[in-house]
Amino acid sequence: MPDTSSTRLGDRPLVPRPVHAEQGTSEGLTLTAATRVAADAESRGTLAWLQRELGASTGLPLPVRDGDGDGTLIRLSVDPDAGLAPEGYRLTVDTGEAVIVGHDPAGAFYGAQTLRQLLPAAAYRSAPLTGVEWTLPAVRVTDAPRFRWRGVMLDVARHFMPKREVLRFIDLLAAHKLNVLHLHLTDDQGWRVEIRRYPRLTEVGSWRAESQVGAAAPPVFDGRPHGGFYTRDDIREIVAHAAARHVTVVPEVDVPGHSRAAIHAYPELGESGEIPVWTRWGISGDVLAVTDHVLEFYKNVFDELVELFPSTYVHVGGDECPKGQWKTSESAQRRIREEGLGDEDGLQSWFIRQLDAHLTARGRRLVGWDEILEGGLADGATVMSWRGEEGGVAAARAGHDVVMTPTATSYLDYKQSEDPDEPVPVGTPLRTEDVYLADPVPGGLTEEEGRRVLGAQVNVWTEHIDTPRRLDYMVFPRAAAFAEQVWSSGERDYAEFEPRLVHHLERLEAAGVEYRPLDGPPPWHTRPGVRGR
Repeated sequence: MPDTSSTRLGDRPLVPRPVHAEQGTSEGLTLTAATRVAADAESRGTLAWLQRELGASTGLPLPVRDGDGDGTLIRLSVDPDAGLAPEGYRLTVDTGEAVIVGHDPAGAFYGAQTLRQLLPAAAYRSAPLTGVEWTLPAVRVTDAPRFRWRGVMLDVARHFMPKREVLRFIDLLAAHKLNVLHLHLTDDQGWRVEIRRYPRLTEVGSWRAESQVGAAAPPVFDGRPHGGFYTRDDIREIVAHAAARHVTVVPEVDVPGHSRAAIHAYPELGESGEIPVWTRWGISGDVLAVTDHVLEFYKNVFDELVELFPSTYVHVGGDECPKGQWKTSESAQRRIREEGLGDEDGLQSWFIRQLDAHLTARGRRLVGWDEILEGGLADGATVMSWRGEEGGVAAARAGHDVVMTPTATSYLDYKQSEDPDEPVPVGTPLRTEDVYLADPVPGGLTEEEGRRVLGAQVNVWTEHIDTPRRLDYMVFPRAAAFAEQVWSSGERDYAEFEPRLVHHLERLEAAGVEYRPLDGPPPWHTRPGVRGR
């Protein structure tokens, strides 16, 4: 059970809550122009980050200490023998010195994030304000995460987010000690990653003629072309930016459904010939053919993804694949007969297993939405349970690793209240409190089965999120509540969390995040006349 008595640490409450925090008896440490910094070899990346971020917000030089020197000191190191858990750290602030010891480089980085939270909220600005005293309270914090998968899925296929916004989003994840960015790169409405071997995927598959507005029936369209994609160099930059912040980028190319953009670029991939990139939301009946050519095509695509993304995990989607076209397809029915698959569910399972074998041979692990359970699951596959907890329970009991992301507590495109002014209200209400109180480990699992739960993830589907401002509104502060769900151990009490969150919102405001206020949407975030569902 974590010690929660001192997590407020005076007027500098921490989010997410650490395992143990206690206030010291000294006056703490005030950063000045005389403050120096130091780090061992494994902490130098974090030191560079800290100098850059705090240097910008405080205006202090924070030079590296040369010899003994004078002045206060911030010191970072990595010590795997310090008695800390993986990704854990110990932060001690006393008069004259702030010391961060990490179990590993990630731990040292998270200790530096906590140090930043202990400063005034202006530490999250990009230029210094006058009259701010940069004082750290005297504290001793010992901390480590509950789960190793603390993720956010960002759908850049429905609405493209420019590279600069993805980089900013990574910074915000890292500030909350989240460590996985799952990029949903392809769907019916667009293909967002450059593939050298198949240039038409981005030449023609990365944009659509217009977009559906809201969820009205019959659909309403905006008449505006929409598109964009990331070059290979963009992806390398995103991955490197994330790695420097101990965030792993997991790519998703969704198959065999949600593939109209790819079929538009290369009609031979589908069962229905030439079709446009979809302008509507929902589930299209157009799916990939399951031929040798299609398999070879996607193996080549995944080979290029493996070049760009060092993540152990590669996501293949596998969700919401209608089987109607396969039921009447000569090639699909021939494959079912030749492979002895029984039915169309078995055909999808066979297709996913081919990709699993291909990725495994390249040292990677396949992850997919829980539909990949249907028809039999590849041995090494990891399941993301989104249709409730049932898929995760079944996968864990069958010996598969699981990431929990059930719609009711994890879909950040869902409306945040029953307030009629919530913009484009879809789904059931998902309050910050609901996210905070959710438990990633489903009830009924044994201790051994529970260890199969790698962690959890919230998903940001962007059918109705068409600008960075709207992204901020839908993600925050719910992502801050999620961060505590997956980082902090022990029981949670929203009444204890909310005052810490209110203070944390000052940090988000200083960082320029247009979060949703706890008391409801401001007028400029409403979307009068745009129907939800």
